[in-house]
Amino acid sequence: MSQNDKPVKVSREIPPLKIHDVGGAELPYLYYEGVAPQIFFAHATGFLPWLWHPIIEDLTPHHEAWAPYMCNYRDCDPEKGLGWDVIARDLISFCSSQNITDHLAVGHSMGATVIAIASALFGLQPRGMILIEPIFLPEEIYSIDMKIKDHPLASQSIKRKNRWQDEKSALEYLKSKSLFAGWDKQMLEFYLKYGMEKQAEGDLKLTCSPRNEAALFIGGNSTNPWPLLKKLTCPVLIVEGEKSANKEFVDVKKVVSLLANGRYQSVPDAGHLIPMQKPKEVAKIIKEFLAKVF
Repeated sequence: MSQNDKPVKVSREIPPLKIHDVGGAELPYLYYEGVAPQIFFAHATGFLPWLWHPIIEDLTPHHEAWAPYMCNYRDCDPEKGLGWDVIARDLISFCSSQNITDHLAVGHSMGATVIAIASALFGLQPRGMILIEPIFLPEEIYSIDMKIKDHPLASQSIKRKNRWQDEKSALEYLKSKSLFAGWDKQMLEFYLKYGMEKQAEGDLKLTCSPRNEAALFIGGNSTNPWPLLKKLTCPVLIVEGEKSANKEFVDVKKVVSLLANGRYQSVPDAGHLIPMQKPKEVAKIIKEFLAKVF
């Protein structure tokens, strides 16, 4: 290879969705073959494992990676919620069965908090964690028996629009909503392709139904994560969007101060949905963390 030649980047195909039994429930997941160290990805409430793909693809060398789909795998009453401690236990079972050890755990929003719960309470032992916009609400919130109508996010999600005539109308709708503003183009395409299912009549509905998304939001009150922070002893990087609306009620710098080995990083010009808005920056953060910790 001459000095002017550049190495050709090899694209990774999106793997087929696999299914794994976790205590009587079928947990779907994406699996990527690759080299050590292993990386485990956990998505945000109402979102999808496929949205990790552009980030996984951008990691070089290509690492062995798993990304479970934690939305529809357990049916539950939205008012009772799907407890994040239940999800954490299921992820422990999953990681044990898949021989995921001495790995990097990367979580976003709900996924970040679930990883923290799994590690502190149930023995998940990653060598390092990257928690992107974790949900650590004010501690008094966790003592409230909150119903959907009282929950600021669940009350909105259960009323979310859930029918579009075709892909064109769905894309127009997504582009009109502030939630999807600033998304990377490929991420928006992936959400349209994998986040919506074509019905027999030809119209589209959300893969993660409003009912299930609301159950996940309510489930966030199942476990107070604040007392668990002292039990996280591995290196933990907390990542926050510079323009995140969550700053009003999630004090991530306080989270960092309570960790034995915590560090904080802000992503410029990003909101709460950092992986969807800045996938290349997230991949760079992961690569830099791997170089320091592994």
